[in-house]
Amino acid sequence: MKIETFYSHLNGYEWLQVRRPGFWKEIESTIESIDADQCRTKVSKEKGMLGKLLFNPAAMNLKFKKSLESKGWLESRVQYWVTDDAKLIRESLTMPPEDQHEFLVEHGKKPFRSYNQTDFVKDRVAIEVQLGKYAFIAYDLFVKHLAFFVGDRIDCGVEILPMKSIQSQMSSGPGYYEGALYDLVRQGRGVPAVPLILIGISK
Repeated sequence: MKIETFYSHLNGYEWLQVRRPGFWKEIESTIESIDADQCRTKVSKEKGMLGKLLFNPAAMNLKFKKSLESKGWLESRVQYWVTDDAKLIRESLTMPPEDQHEFLVEHGKKPFRSYNQTDFVKDRVAIEVQLGKYAFIAYDLFVKHLAFFVGDRIDCGVEILPMKSIQSQMSSGPGYYEGALYDLVRQGRGVPAVPLILIGISK
């Protein structure tokens, strides 16, 4: 596979080139190591494509996982506590998890444990390979990357998505680069407030 195009939000690409110059080559080499034809293993049961052999997102994800993990990109989780009071959440947002819990209890609230998980993180850069349902893309861009950024865990997020040309030949109806780019641009130049690189991949 290859990088067809990319979009730099809040100078995410420029930050990566200056601060982590080797990371872009790692991302490129990972994408180029994926043989899309080897992942064309899903026999479609969908009307209009019945019996057609489609790209299998799960098989592609596995190849990305093996390649990125071999380069030191590993899963990261950030735990936090939530409650029903917006003011208290704002005050506790930047506290360590154990302090958040204590703070909320002291203010008479019942805390609930939650977490954000990112598949691949290395040296304050997060990568999400999103070949699943389109709703997950918005969650990545506007919640997950931002949460890791606000939590001072990353300085830049990378979202890898199929171009429409590949997405139309995939099972399970994932989102695609062009749609995600539209959703990102229409929010305005400063939203979300985290440097991002949106990457569109094709065969």
